[in-house]
Amino acid sequence: MVQSRGFIGRRAAPKTAVPPGQYVTEDFPVLSAGPTPHVPFEQWEFSIDDGKDVLRRWSWRAFRELPSEHITADIHCVTRWSKLDTAWEGVSLDTLLDGISDDAAFALVRSFGGYTTNLPLEDLLDGQAWVAFNFDGEDLAPEHGGPARLIVPHLYFWKSAKWVRGITLLDRDEPGFWESNGYHIYGDPWQEQRYSGD
Repeated sequence: MVQSRGFIGRRAAPKTAVPPGQYVTEDFPVLSAGPTPHVPFEQWEFSIDDGKDVLRRWSWRAFRELPSEHITADIHCVTRWSKLDTAWEGVSLDTLLDGISDDAAFALVRSFGGYTTNLPLEDLLDGQAWVAFNFDGEDLAPEHGGPARLIVPHLYFWKSAKWVRGITLLDRDEPGFWESNGYHIYGDPWQEQRYSGD
């Protein structure tokens, strides 16, 4: 049987556009700068401070009593993979920061294990960021940042710090771990801001 090109068919258009230089994966690769911390719930806490004083603090139980949201988002790793329509449950940063009056413009996110990452505060507000404790209907596994991790889907995924334990509000930008080691200070995947100088 002979087929003309017109009958072979076309490739299906991608379900969702991905940022330049990215490829779509069905897997969920595990990448970490160091060993995976295993934090028991009774030792977990999350705090917000201004560099001097703790402004707010939650135990695991108190954190889980906060209103949560279901989030569906595409995520994009600096190593060039993208995973589409990921499903999370978490507490919005709008909820965690509600009522805190501070002139801060930046945040330094701190994790168990010593990892840090920096973000402009405006990128954590207005429904753009969550502290997630559930992925795809299951408790968040330690290798993916459990018991809780930051989710900031509009930036490269290194900004979505695993094993999150707190946020320090700052009036100036302070590079975190990867930003101090050659990664871009902001990390917009649509601008391919992977490394300093991009």
